[in-house]
Amino acid sequence: MVELKKKNIYRAIWISDIHLGSSGAQAEHLLEFLKYNESKYLYLVGDIIDGWRLTKKWYWPQSHNDVIQKILRKARKGTNITFIPGNHDEGARTFLGMTFGDIKIKNEAFHKTAKKEKLWIVHGDLFDEVMQHARWLAYLGDSAYTFLLWLNRWFNKIRRFFNLPYWSLSKYLKLKVKKAVSFINAFETLMVKEASRRGCDGVVCGHIHKSELKKINNLIYANDGDWVESLTALVEHGDGELEIINWSELGHEFKFDQDLLKPKQIA
Repeated sequence: MVELKKKNIYRAIWISDIHLGSSGAQAEHLLEFLKYNESKYLYLVGDIIDGWRLTKKWYWPQSHNDVIQKILRKARKGTNITFIPGNHDEGARTFLGMTFGDIKIKNEAFHKTAKKEKLWIVHGDLFDEVMQHARWLAYLGDSAYTFLLWLNRWFNKIRRFFNLPYWSLSKYLKLKVKKAVSFINAFETLMVKEASRRGCDGVVCGHIHKSELKKINNLIYANDGDWVESLTALVEHGDGELEIINWSELGHEFKFDQDLLKPKQIA
């Protein structure tokens, strides 16, 4: 078993779409990420807990509780944590402006990088046309997506049998569907437009489960991805540089026990 000599220290970390309370949540992998990565600021950018799933069927294994406890310990030790609810944990929007366990709950947040770039931070569902005008369709899509994640787990069990690394079937299929690609492009363009309207240099969001870091119309578009399919996070280095961290790619060669990820140093 490989031992990590030191933790990775970042100025800021953004994670979203963990979906605790659903069987698709990769809680064990996230625990490893949280254990070996520290930051001054930690932003929880929505869909941390999947209220939609929990209202249909209660599912809360110990690993999901461990993730919550790990985040609370970080807050107690001085990490500045902000939670921005998403559509799956929208019940928390009742508590906007309040602080629980040293974690601030906000509808949106603003972060200034070491480069003095102002970033608007929001989950993104409020700018999703399906969520706003056809909520029933979003629930229907959620059920289909849950089935796809179930299929994805069995697919990856077969890959592990042949000693192959994790690979997201559901992510691959989404990106192959023309309408899904069109929706993603429209979503990205809208988000940077809204960031500009707020006088920001860019946006950090989640919601669509597709990590991305790029410039659109000279503005930063950053999506931290998810911890259901991609196992990704957005980080800010000490010099203000932003980077997408793909934990599945970094850790697959250090597997141990029940296919947990053992991290290696990030340059």
